[in-house]
Amino acid sequence: MEPNIAAPAALIGDPGRAAMLQALLDGRAQPASALAWAAGLTAQAASNHLAKLVEGGLLTVERQGRHRYYRLRNAEVAHALETLALLAAPIRALDAPRSPLARALRQGRCCYGHLAGRLGVELARALEDQGHICAADDKLYAVSPSGTAWFTQLGIDVAALRSKRGVARQCLDWTERRRHLAGPLGVALCDRFETLGWIVRDRTSRAADLTPAGREALGARLGLALADEASRAA
Repeated sequence: MEPNIAAPAALIGDPGRAAMLQALLDGRAQPASALAWAAGLTAQAASNHLAKLVEGGLLTVERQGRHRYYRLRNAEVAHALETLALLAAPIRALDAPRSPLARALRQGRCCYGHLAGRLGVELARALEDQGHICAADDKLYAVSPSGTAWFTQLGIDVAALRSKRGVARQCLDWTERRRHLAGPLGVALCDRFETLGWIVRDRTSRAADLTPAGREALGARLGLALADEASRAA
């Protein structure tokens, strides 16, 4: 029996539901009111759409007091959304994002807990150039002994990370069309960067900004020199 891919495709295919799903791509839970605002829907319409997404297995819902918080069911849902973004027709504005938010998201963003955008892509490239990770079969990354040591120095125990789909995975970035680091290692790295004050995550969007301290640290540790959007436009 073939899987019924039409069911999740129909759920994602509605513009309002697609907008709410995309608003949850950073992995955080959000209340219905925030998702309604993100999708430009009334509270009643958003509630109806969210019920269908939960019933269809794309979202989970948690109760905290009088409020309900929604999040993507798992990383597979996030991966499907990012893959659909790759299949979408190319957008000319990607070469020169017009809005400040679009520029910020292309520069750096969180995708279900790991770093994406130029920041994520350049970070993965620098880790490969240093020999800390290398592309492996099944869209995975292999972590070298030098990489294990590098992550340990950063405070990440690679051996303690577990996943049936692989600890370090390749994720094709939909804006850059190059791969970035995903999986439990990518999530741990993003969390560690935030703890160290190397990135700041915008709590109202998925944007992740590299701080001056992070720029200096990654330059020293990886030789990473990431130009910001303003520098590129100059």
